[in-house]
Amino acid sequence: MLFSEIGLGPEVLRAVEDAGYTQPTPIQEQAIPWVLQGRDVLGCAQTGTGKTASFTLPMIDILAQGRARARMPRSLILEPTRELAAQVAENFEVYGKYHKLNMALLIGGESFVDQIKKLDRGVDVLIATPGRMIDLFERGNILLSDIKVFVIDEADRMLDMGFIPDIERIVSLLPRIRQTLFFSATMPPEIRRLADSFLINPRTVSVSPPASTADTVTQAVVLTRAEDKRRALRHLLRTEDVKNALIFCNRKRDVAMLHRSLEKHGFNAGALHGDLPQSKRTETLEAFKKNEITLLVCSDVAARGLDIAGLSHVFNFDVPHSSEDYVHRIGRTGRAGRSGRAFMLAMPDEGKQVAAIVKLINREIPRVEIDGIESVEFEPEGETRRRWGRKEAPKDSERRPPAAESRPARPVEAPVAEAKPARSPEPRGEVNPPRATDPRAADPRAADPRTTDSRPERRRDEPRRRRREDDDDEAVVGFGDHMPAFLLRRARPSRVDGV
Repeated sequence: MLFSEIGLGPEVLRAVEDAGYTQPTPIQEQAIPWVLQGRDVLGCAQTGTGKTASFTLPMIDILAQGRARARMPRSLILEPTRELAAQVAENFEVYGKYHKLNMALLIGGESFVDQIKKLDRGVDVLIATPGRMIDLFERGNILLSDIKVFVIDEADRMLDMGFIPDIERIVSLLPRIRQTLFFSATMPPEIRRLADSFLINPRTVSVSPPASTADTVTQAVVLTRAEDKRRALRHLLRTEDVKNALIFCNRKRDVAMLHRSLEKHGFNAGALHGDLPQSKRTETLEAFKKNEITLLVCSDVAARGLDIAGLSHVFNFDVPHSSEDYVHRIGRTGRAGRSGRAFMLAMPDEGKQVAAIVKLINREIPRVEIDGIESVEFEPEGETRRRWGRKEAPKDSERRPPAAESRPARPVEAPVAEAKPARSPEPRGEVNPPRATDPRAADPRAADPRTTDSRPERRRDEPRRRRREDDDDEAVVGFGDHMPAFLLRRARPSRVDGV
């Protein structure tokens, strides 16, 4: 089937031909006709199959007629990340170049003033992240009562990033009569329940299993110890035919550390994670797309929706915490029918996470060994160490030495004869009560025969017990004649609020 056979207008078809596409992908072939008919659509397809064009192309045709009013956009597209929102905006510019549609991109890290100016001129297509969208609504700069088409893209990523409460609030501000398009690469039960509450009698379009990887991606796993991971990665980068690659880490600080390590060894690398300023993130991503940077060390902010032309490799420096994230990460390569390679560096105690990935994608991941790096195996599940403890008692060789062995023994002091307490001077008034002459009166427990008889004598080799606050065996000695004068002075009543 050709694009000209699925009902798109001549201007859109002309823009698609200029972009070099003639045949739609399976998700586009099934979803676009339903969108053109005004039906709600629930689309599920593996990453890299053209889900973005499945809603951008028919939206351009739908919005071709009509005119937007100030601060009242006609359509709204929610994206989980700034990079993905910017990429969708680029697609609208490419496919809508023969239409006079106004578009606004509302993302964090950009000027509020420029975004408000665009909204004041009237917007046909509004592309936003949930946080910035709510900020502008609360400022009174936008009204959502004229939304005709509402799109939630990468819904499962929205769930992972905690945007679901924000999306529910945004949906409550939209008109009830609207067309809703819901797209995701995976469809967990939480997303299915969310779709049921947002969509009205939707047409479900699913062209692949809910979490499958493309056949064009060759996958492999390298099992290595933590101290050998960087060396294994450098070996793969030198031996593989790497034109450009994404290297994923789980934590932002690991992104920065690995980036510095690769630069130190002469690799042309950049870093991308959520803590970077938006200007730096945009600059780094553009440099990577222009091949000015060949390696991009990144967090999962780059795992969804980014379309890098001809990306040859994906390296999972860390095994992802979620199995679905693995599907999205390696989906950055092998797109649009091209071939790609994906490697995952796993440690011996990560066998459970790797097994979960294998179960999700329903495909075995072959293992690759690297010369010069010690070969290891996954630890049995019963011996896997927890992050904050152990499932089993540690071995004798792993036990910490006792405190007595790790610290030098303290010399035992000879007993000192008990000195009689010095007689304090006569007290003034009742400030310092008279001291008891009876030594048993100084210690209340000494007068109780139960405490003196039942209290065993401590041996010298027995560790000293920590004294409690109320465990005081010594008599308290007052100031006597050395009592400071300011303590004996009568305090004046304070005056607060004229009292």
